[in-house]
Amino acid sequence: MAGAPRHRRQGQACPVNALAFDIDIAVARPGRRIEVRIASTDSLVALVGPSGMGKTSVLDAIAGLLGPACGHIEVGGKRLFDAAGQVDMPPERRGAGYVFQDSRLFPHLSVEQNLAFGTRYADGRAPFADPAECAELLGIGHLLHRRPRELSGGEIRRAAIARALLRAPRFLLLDEPTASLDDARRQDILRIVEQIRDRFALPILYVSHDRSEVDRLAGDVVEL
Repeated sequence: MAGAPRHRRQGQACPVNALAFDIDIAVARPGRRIEVRIASTDSLVALVGPSGMGKTSVLDAIAGLLGPACGHIEVGGKRLFDAAGQVDMPPERRGAGYVFQDSRLFPHLSVEQNLAFGTRYADGRAPFADPAECAELLGIGHLLHRRPRELSGGEIRRAAIARALLRAPRFLLLDEPTASLDDARRQDILRIVEQIRDRFALPILYVSHDRSEVDRLAGDVVEL
């Protein structure tokens, strides 16, 4: 089982009220069982481990896309899943801003239309920024009328992060947002994640297998 975070780095991720993440679950996958425990007050927690260890499955379970076999999930003081208490909040009510590794922008929509889609799922929560402010923060204002096929890998990731923020999420799940990017684009994404971490009181779970990224961004680290 992955234990509670043991690698704490001061001066990076900021504490949030109560526990940002209080998670203790087991997820059954074909041929294996993934167990993870996260208990952290830091705003950015990294989930690390080799490929194939189940990091994405853990994110899917937190987002409500995959049902844990047992345990509980609480983020920012809100109980999302509790097997013993028969709590299983549907994905649309959990408030996750999920940035998938493949981004999953709608290919038939422009960047602007993809961002507008994000605002439809705020579920009454006040957004952190309006679409124009979010586009400026992510550096995609000049890309709003393009479609995903016209974007570079780094531009696609930035648009996906912007869409997630416009959902007014309660928390962010970032699944290897720098994967397959060259170093310049990777540094762009890391700077953006730092800005989000420092600007918003928003719990962030960041999946990576890159130790330099983890050292730079995370307050706590959980290993699978």
